[in-house]
Amino acid sequence: MTNGIIPLLWIIGSSLLMCILALVGVITLSLSEKTLHRLLLPLVALSAGSLLGGAFFHMIPESIEKTGADISVYIYVVGGFTFFLLLEQLLHWHHCHRGETLCKKPQTYLILIGDGIHNFIGGIAVAGTFLIDIRLGISTWLAAAAHEIPQEIGDFSVLVHGGWSRKKALLLNLLSASTFLLGGLLAYMFSFSDWIYYLIPFAAGNFIYIGASDLIPEVNKHESFSRNVLHFCCFCTGILILLGLRIVFSN
Repeated sequence: MTNGIIPLLWIIGSSLLMCILALVGVITLSLSEKTLHRLLLPLVALSAGSLLGGAFFHMIPESIEKTGADISVYIYVVGGFTFFLLLEQLLHWHHCHRGETLCKKPQTYLILIGDGIHNFIGGIAVAGTFLIDIRLGISTWLAAAAHEIPQEIGDFSVLVHGGWSRKKALLLNLLSASTFLLGGLLAYMFSFSDWIYYLIPFAAGNFIYIGASDLIPEVNKHESFSRNVLHFCCFCTGILILLGLRIVFSN
Protein backbone atom coordinates (compact mmCIF):
# COMPACT_ATOMS: atom_id res chain seq x y z
CA MET A 1 0.00 0.00 0.00
CA THR A 2 1.21 3.50 -0.82
CA ASN A 3 1.80 5.54 2.33
CA GLY A 4 2.60 9.16 3.14
CA ILE A 5 1.59 12.53 1.83
CA ILE A 6 1.74 11.69 -1.89
CA PRO A 7 -1.48 9.64 -2.07
CA LEU A 8 -3.24 12.27 0.04
CA LEU A 9 -2.27 14.95 -2.47
CA TRP A 10 -3.55 12.77 -5.33
CA ILE A 11 -6.81 12.18 -3.43
CA ILE A 12 -7.35 15.89 -2.79
CA GLY A 13 -6.34 16.92 -6.31
CA SER A 14 -8.55 14.34 -8.03
CA SER A 15 -11.46 15.25 -5.77
CA LEU A 16 -11.15 18.94 -6.61
CA LEU A 17 -11.05 18.10 -10.31
CA MET A 18 -14.21 16.04 -9.86
CA CYS A 19 -15.86 19.05 -8.23
CA ILE A 20 -14.87 21.19 -11.21
CA LEU A 21 -16.59 18.68 -13.49
CA ALA A 22 -19.81 19.47 -11.63
CA LEU A 23 -19.76 22.85 -13.36
CA VAL A 24 -19.76 21.34 -16.85
CA GLY A 25 -23.56 21.40 -16.89
CA VAL A 26 -23.48 25.13 -17.57
CA ILE A 27 -22.65 24.41 -21.22
CA THR A 28 -26.23 23.21 -21.70
CA LEU A 29 -27.39 26.82 -21.49
CA SER A 30 -25.90 27.61 -24.88
CA LEU A 31 -26.99 24.40 -26.62
CA SER A 32 -30.19 23.69 -28.46
CA GLU A 33 -32.28 20.69 -27.48
CA LYS A 34 -31.26 18.85 -30.65
CA THR A 35 -27.55 19.53 -30.13
CA LEU A 36 -27.75 18.49 -26.49
CA HIS A 37 -29.47 15.27 -27.44
CA ARG A 38 -26.84 14.46 -30.09
CA LEU A 39 -23.98 15.25 -27.71
CA LEU A 40 -25.15 13.45 -24.59
CA LEU A 41 -25.80 9.95 -25.88
CA PRO A 42 -22.34 9.42 -27.44
CA LEU A 43 -20.83 10.67 -24.17
CA VAL A 44 -23.01 8.24 -22.23
CA ALA A 45 -21.83 5.37 -24.45
CA LEU A 46 -18.20 6.42 -23.96
CA SER A 47 -18.63 6.58 -20.20
CA ALA A 48 -20.32 3.15 -20.12
CA GLY A 49 -17.32 1.61 -21.87
CA SER A 50 -14.93 3.47 -19.57
CA LEU A 51 -16.68 2.25 -16.43
CA LEU A 52 -16.71 -1.37 -17.56
CA GLY A 53 -13.11 -1.14 -18.76
CA GLY A 54 -12.06 0.35 -15.44
CA ALA A 55 -13.79 -2.42 -13.50
CA PHE A 56 -12.56 -5.40 -15.56
CA PHE A 57 -9.10 -4.24 -16.64
CA HIS A 58 -7.96 -2.39 -13.53
CA MET A 59 -9.98 -2.79 -10.35
CA ILE A 60 -10.82 -6.51 -10.32
CA PRO A 61 -7.33 -7.67 -11.45
CA GLU A 62 -5.72 -5.41 -8.83
CA SER A 63 -8.03 -6.79 -6.15
CA ILE A 64 -7.11 -10.36 -7.05
CA GLU A 65 -3.41 -9.48 -7.00
CA LYS A 66 -3.61 -7.83 -3.58
CA THR A 67 -5.95 -10.29 -1.84
CA GLY A 68 -5.38 -13.49 -3.79
CA ALA A 69 -7.69 -15.22 -6.28
CA ASP A 70 -10.28 -15.83 -3.62
CA ILE A 71 -14.05 -16.08 -3.96
CA SER A 72 -14.38 -13.15 -1.55
CA VAL A 73 -13.21 -10.75 -4.29
CA TYR A 74 -16.13 -11.74 -6.49
CA ILE A 75 -18.53 -11.65 -3.55
CA TYR A 76 -17.56 -8.02 -3.01
CA VAL A 77 -18.04 -7.29 -6.72
CA VAL A 78 -21.55 -8.72 -6.60
CA GLY A 79 -22.12 -6.93 -3.30
CA GLY A 80 -21.18 -3.60 -4.85
CA PHE A 81 -23.49 -4.24 -7.80
CA THR A 82 -26.37 -5.22 -5.52
CA PHE A 83 -25.85 -2.31 -3.13
CA PHE A 84 -26.20 0.27 -5.86
CA LEU A 85 -29.26 -1.44 -7.25
CA LEU A 86 -30.81 -1.20 -3.78
CA LEU A 87 -29.66 2.41 -3.37
CA GLU A 88 -31.25 3.46 -6.63
CA GLN A 89 -34.50 1.71 -5.81
CA LEU A 90 -34.70 3.27 -2.35
CA LEU A 91 -34.14 6.76 -3.70
CA HIS A 92 -36.50 6.27 -6.67
CA TRP A 93 -33.80 7.97 -8.64
CA HIS A 94 -32.34 7.35 -12.03
CA HIS A 95 -29.67 9.31 -13.84
CA CYS A 96 -31.05 11.39 -16.65
CA HIS A 97 -28.84 11.72 -19.70
CA ARG A 98 -31.29 12.71 -22.40
CA GLY A 99 -31.88 16.40 -21.96
CA GLU A 100 -34.66 18.32 -20.29
CA THR A 101 -37.57 17.60 -22.64
CA LEU A 102 -37.04 13.86 -22.59
CA CYS A 103 -36.54 13.47 -18.88
CA LYS A 104 -38.74 15.64 -16.69
CA LYS A 105 -38.21 15.01 -12.98
CA PRO A 106 -39.99 16.99 -10.26
CA GLN A 107 -37.93 15.42 -7.45
CA THR A 108 -34.90 17.67 -7.98
CA TYR A 109 -33.71 17.31 -4.39
CA LEU A 110 -33.78 13.53 -4.72
CA ILE A 111 -31.41 13.85 -7.67
CA LEU A 112 -29.00 15.86 -5.53
CA ILE A 113 -29.28 13.47 -2.59
CA GLY A 114 -28.63 10.51 -4.85
CA ASP A 115 -25.67 12.24 -6.48
CA GLY A 116 -24.26 13.21 -3.08
CA ILE A 117 -24.38 9.64 -1.81
CA HIS A 118 -22.97 8.30 -5.06
CA ASN A 119 -20.12 10.84 -5.07
CA PHE A 120 -19.32 10.10 -1.42
CA ILE A 121 -18.96 6.39 -2.09
CA GLY A 122 -17.13 7.13 -5.34
CA GLY A 123 -14.66 9.28 -3.42
CA ILE A 124 -13.98 6.43 -0.99
CA ALA A 125 -13.47 4.02 -3.89
CA VAL A 126 -11.14 6.23 -5.92
CA ALA A 127 -9.15 7.19 -2.81
CA GLY A 128 -8.80 3.51 -2.00
CA THR A 129 -7.20 2.87 -5.38
CA PHE A 130 -4.77 5.76 -4.91
CA LEU A 131 -3.77 4.29 -1.55
CA ILE A 132 -2.96 0.97 -3.19
CA ASP A 133 -1.26 2.26 -6.33
CA ILE A 134 -1.13 5.74 -7.89
CA ARG A 135 -1.46 4.34 -11.41
CA LEU A 136 -4.55 2.37 -10.43
CA GLY A 137 -5.96 5.52 -8.87
CA ILE A 138 -5.45 7.51 -12.07
CA SER A 139 -7.19 4.92 -14.26
CA THR A 140 -10.07 4.57 -11.78
CA TRP A 141 -10.51 8.33 -11.59
CA LEU A 142 -10.56 8.62 -15.39
CA ALA A 143 -13.30 5.98 -15.59
CA ALA A 144 -15.32 7.77 -12.91
CA ALA A 145 -14.78 11.18 -14.55
CA ALA A 146 -15.96 9.87 -17.91
CA HIS A 147 -19.26 9.03 -16.23
CA GLU A 148 -19.54 12.36 -14.41
CA ILE A 149 -19.52 14.55 -17.54
CA PRO A 150 -22.76 13.32 -19.16
CA GLN A 151 -24.35 12.86 -15.72
CA GLU A 152 -23.66 16.45 -14.65
CA ILE A 153 -24.85 17.85 -17.99
CA GLY A 154 -28.10 15.90 -17.69
CA ASP A 155 -28.65 16.70 -14.02
CA PHE A 156 -28.04 20.43 -14.47
CA SER A 157 -30.55 20.63 -17.30
CA VAL A 158 -33.12 18.81 -15.16
CA LEU A 159 -32.59 21.15 -12.19
CA VAL A 160 -32.99 24.26 -14.34
CA HIS A 161 -36.04 22.76 -16.04
CA GLY A 162 -37.47 22.06 -12.58
CA GLY A 163 -37.60 25.79 -11.89
CA TRP A 164 -34.26 26.42 -10.21
CA SER A 165 -32.14 29.42 -11.11
CA ARG A 166 -28.88 28.71 -12.91
CA LYS A 167 -26.88 29.99 -9.93
CA LYS A 168 -28.75 27.78 -7.46
CA ALA A 169 -28.45 24.72 -9.70
CA LEU A 170 -24.70 25.22 -10.10
CA LEU A 171 -24.14 25.87 -6.40
CA LEU A 172 -26.05 22.83 -5.15
CA ASN A 173 -24.63 20.63 -7.88
CA LEU A 174 -21.16 21.68 -6.72
CA LEU A 175 -22.13 20.98 -3.11
CA SER A 176 -23.31 17.53 -4.08
CA ALA A 177 -20.02 16.87 -5.88
CA SER A 178 -18.01 17.97 -2.83
CA THR A 179 -19.00 14.77 -1.03
CA PHE A 180 -16.45 13.07 -3.32
CA LEU A 181 -13.68 14.84 -1.38
CA LEU A 182 -15.32 13.92 1.93
CA GLY A 183 -15.34 10.26 0.98
CA GLY A 184 -11.73 10.44 -0.18
CA LEU A 185 -10.53 11.96 3.07
CA LEU A 186 -12.46 9.35 5.06
CA ALA A 187 -10.76 6.57 3.11
CA TYR A 188 -7.36 8.13 3.79
CA MET A 189 -8.07 8.39 7.52
CA PHE A 190 -8.78 4.65 7.71
CA SER A 191 -6.11 3.60 5.24
CA PHE A 192 -4.22 1.72 7.95
CA SER A 193 -6.79 -1.08 7.74
CA ASP A 194 -6.69 -3.95 5.23
CA TRP A 195 -10.39 -3.36 4.49
CA ILE A 196 -9.27 -0.90 1.84
CA TYR A 197 -8.28 -3.83 -0.40
CA TYR A 198 -11.84 -5.12 -0.41
CA LEU A 199 -13.25 -1.70 -1.17
CA ILE A 200 -11.86 -1.94 -4.72
CA PRO A 201 -13.95 -4.95 -5.87
CA PHE A 202 -16.96 -3.38 -4.13
CA ALA A 203 -16.40 -0.22 -6.19
CA ALA A 204 -15.92 -2.35 -9.31
CA GLY A 205 -19.40 -3.75 -8.75
CA ASN A 206 -20.64 -0.16 -8.60
CA PHE A 207 -18.94 0.64 -11.93
CA ILE A 208 -20.41 -2.46 -13.56
CA TYR A 209 -23.89 -1.62 -12.31
CA ILE A 210 -23.81 1.96 -13.56
CA GLY A 211 -22.30 1.01 -16.92
CA ALA A 212 -24.47 -2.02 -17.67
CA SER A 213 -27.76 -1.17 -15.97
CA ASP A 214 -27.85 2.61 -15.98
CA LEU A 215 -26.04 3.75 -19.12
CA ILE A 216 -26.17 1.06 -21.80
CA PRO A 217 -30.02 0.98 -21.88
CA GLU A 218 -29.88 4.71 -22.66
CA VAL A 219 -27.96 4.22 -25.91
CA ASN A 220 -28.65 0.76 -27.35
CA LYS A 221 -32.15 1.31 -28.75
CA HIS A 222 -31.88 4.44 -30.86
CA GLU A 223 -34.26 4.69 -33.80
CA SER A 224 -31.39 5.45 -36.20
CA PHE A 225 -29.06 2.63 -37.24
CA SER A 226 -26.22 5.08 -37.87
CA ARG A 227 -26.62 6.53 -34.37
CA ASN A 228 -26.56 3.03 -32.89
CA VAL A 229 -23.30 2.38 -34.72
CA LEU A 230 -21.89 5.66 -33.40
CA HIS A 231 -22.88 4.76 -29.85
CA PHE A 232 -21.32 1.31 -30.20
CA CYS A 233 -18.08 2.86 -31.47
CA CYS A 234 -18.05 5.31 -28.55
CA PHE A 235 -18.66 2.43 -26.14
CA CYS A 236 -15.76 0.47 -27.62
CA THR A 237 -13.58 3.56 -27.49
CA GLY A 238 -14.19 3.86 -23.76
CA ILE A 239 -13.20 0.22 -23.27
CA LEU A 240 -10.08 0.57 -25.44
CA ILE A 241 -8.93 3.69 -23.60
CA LEU A 242 -8.98 1.84 -20.27
CA LEU A 243 -7.39 -1.24 -21.85
CA GLY A 244 -4.65 0.98 -23.25
CA LEU A 245 -4.06 2.49 -19.82
CA ARG A 246 -3.79 -1.02 -18.38
CA ILE A 247 -1.18 -1.99 -20.95
CA VAL A 248 0.81 1.23 -20.45
CA PHE A 249 0.73 1.03 -16.67
CA SER A 250 1.71 -2.65 -16.71
CA ASN A 251 4.98 -1.86 -18.48
